[in-house]
Amino acid sequence: MPKVSNGKGKVSRRKFLQTAGWAGGAVAASLIAEHPGRAEAAGANRPLGPGKVKITLEVNGQKHDLNLEPRVTLVEALREHLHLTGTKRTCDHGECGACTVLIDGRALCSCMTLAVEAQGKQIVTIEGLARGRALTRLQKAFVEFDALQCGFCTPGMIMSLKALFDQHPRATTAQIKRAIAGNYCRCGALPNILKAAAAVARA
Repeated sequence: MPKVSNGKGKVSRRKFLQTAGWAGGAVAASLIAEHPGRAEAAGANRPLGPGKVKITLEVNGQKHDLNLEPRVTLVEALREHLHLTGTKRTCDHGECGACTVLIDGRALCSCMTLAVEAQGKQIVTIEGLARGRALTRLQKAFVEFDALQCGFCTPGMIMSLKALFDQHPRATTAQIKRAIAGNYCRCGALPNILKAAAAVARA
């Protein structure tokens, strides 16, 4: 172990660093004791987190007040805190589209959106489409054309198509394919999904 001279002998580097650390801590403690306002000011300027903060989300036309950590994603808030489990959580990387919801009319992956970022915006999930037991025309088409198997991709598919038909009621086949390009179906239901969407566009 290297030695550091103190004028009277030699002190180990470890001993020197320990002594320096204790001295620094004592100085900091004395400054806080003398000027408590400094600590309060420093705390006031800290960024939010990791503790919970109050946020308000407007989902399917209803406002919900939540206490969430700033790191919580929108899909987590929807499923685990609002119990809207129609929105599926799969990849957590924005690659499969199963968690797609509408945010101010745009189809977006809720796993890539922080809940705090969605404040002040209108969020629509798959639960917000039907009116009671009355399905929308798009949902009925999925049933009519058997456009689902396991159903895990279905909510995201429908929300992506909902955003498309809101903007282009008579969407072309190319537009339909582009709208669901980020939604993956692993069951082989895609041909029937395209038939269902085409039927809605023709209606």
